[in-house]
Amino acid sequence: MSWDTFSSINFWHDRLVGQSWHSWVETTHPSVIILGFPAAFVLLSLIRAIHRRTTGISLSHIPGPEPESFLLGNLPEIFQSQAGVPDFKYQSKFGDVVRVKGPFGEDRLLISDPKALQYIFHTSGDSAYPRTRKLFTETQTGYGFLKWPERTEISRVLMGRGLLWADGETHKRQRKVMLPGFGAPESKSFVPIFRRVSAQLTERWNDLIANSQDQSVVLNVASWLSRATMDSIGEAAFDCHFGALADLDNEFMKAYLGLMSDTLGSPPKSAILMQTLLPVWALNLMSKYSQARNLVHARHTAKLANAMTKELLDSKAEALLQGKGSKDVLSLLVKANNSEKASTRLTDEEMLAQVRTLLLAGHETSATTLCWVLLELARNPDVQERLRQEIRETEQNIHARGDPDFTANDFDSMRYLGAVIKESMRFHPALYHNYRQAANDDILPLSKPIMTTDGRKITELPVSKDTKIILSIAAYNRNTDVFGEDAHVYNPDRWLERSDKKGPTLGVYGNLLTFAGGVRACIGWRFALYEVFALTVEIINNFQLATTPDIQRLRREACLVMIPTLEGEQLKGENLPLRVSLAPRD
Repeated sequence: MSWDTFSSINFWHDRLVGQSWHSWVETTHPSVIILGFPAAFVLLSLIRAIHRRTTGISLSHIPGPEPESFLLGNLPEIFQSQAGVPDFKYQSKFGDVVRVKGPFGEDRLLISDPKALQYIFHTSGDSAYPRTRKLFTETQTGYGFLKWPERTEISRVLMGRGLLWADGETHKRQRKVMLPGFGAPESKSFVPIFRRVSAQLTERWNDLIANSQDQSVVLNVASWLSRATMDSIGEAAFDCHFGALADLDNEFMKAYLGLMSDTLGSPPKSAILMQTLLPVWALNLMSKYSQARNLVHARHTAKLANAMTKELLDSKAEALLQGKGSKDVLSLLVKANNSEKASTRLTDEEMLAQVRTLLLAGHETSATTLCWVLLELARNPDVQERLRQEIRETEQNIHARGDPDFTANDFDSMRYLGAVIKESMRFHPALYHNYRQAANDDILPLSKPIMTTDGRKITELPVSKDTKIILSIAAYNRNTDVFGEDAHVYNPDRWLERSDKKGPTLGVYGNLLTFAGGVRACIGWRFALYEVFALTVEIINNFQLATTPDIQRLRREACLVMIPTLEGEQLKGENLPLRVSLAPRD
């Protein structure tokens, strides 16, 4: 194939899926678009087929499961199952690189190979492979694999055009403005807030236990943790008191409770098909006008969040003008944005989106992580007691030195606390998938060779432009080559026994991918970590946790984040029923 032929194919591909396509949509009558879309889809599929044939890049020889149907491939199993279940099954049978089928026989990949993941997250886009160097345009390091367009639309509906929606240069610009609010010193400075909110949670639970007949209560701890993390992020991120723990009928909190499961949990096949086949502009129209319950819920939450966000931004901007800016995340964000030159500042829409992103992603992921931490502590009383002992020994040392409460440094020094949190995040990652597609033809390095279906052994894997890839955080976090043969066993001691790191550097915490990695690593990972430390220490120090019979119905609900729900009650949202009683003291 000549370079001119390759360039021509890429030109017409970009006309159909790139900026030219969107410009055509904006200037064309809707009836023409609706009638023309099926033909455009067929043409796009044909161009992609020609591209694969002319470049010789194909994934058909990579082992993988049989598709459920030609129409949807393996997508129903992947998107309708509990989080991680298909990943573990595919990994066990086919290895760390698996070919899965999309609609109409389209080949995609599900990857848990450490070296391939490191390349995608960290170094892709820097023309590391000489054979692909001339294929790259101006892709930045770490941006060689962009987000699926349909997944960015989900982010836009829930949080606006903020950091989780953005890609490439836009993401780089937004991240630069937001970074000052999430450094190590800033995150540590919020620990007193996290501890204060934790004490309020303890007070509420103590009241409930005191009024019970047997001095114990069954609580949906997921709901309580969601309220606690919302209050924490309210104070630390916005210097705003939401009062979610005090007011159980808080309209704002009620809108956010169940938003993820209601919007994204257990999608029907029709929704999977539409998400896969419809262009972003059509998904955008649906999100604006559809009367489906989940989209009505999403629009209602967005309306409440936008109204509150505008008030917060106005107050922070006014405080900055008067030289009264405080140290909360939003004040630091407003200050950082104000100091940027006009060309790199965030727009008003982007500022609104960043606040909505902090509200949803910031409180939801921390609350979800805490749920799985407390579940495993309830399931493993010996781990719970050992952690409680470390907490109380540290507490005695704090009092002996004359300090009133735990500090960030105390949390950092508690080895077993760190082991429990790392193991819980490894075993139950709040973020279980990332969705990427190749920005250009590329080559994935592999940790170990793949035996293809035609009997060849390959040590690297070529992928064509726009190949869709599921980066399986769930499967990587249980990769036996990285975490040992007992990777499917919950064992905090593995973090105390490990003396050498296995595999490439990937994640920001414990080499896990729970906070993702590279340029797309969670910007607030330290913030979330200290929040999880503070609440875990407070709860285990004061309360004894035990499982209930309902735990037999527990689901790892796959809805962008992995939340606990009960079988048959998914529409009720997060649900983790645990029995809570006062922890004994000597």
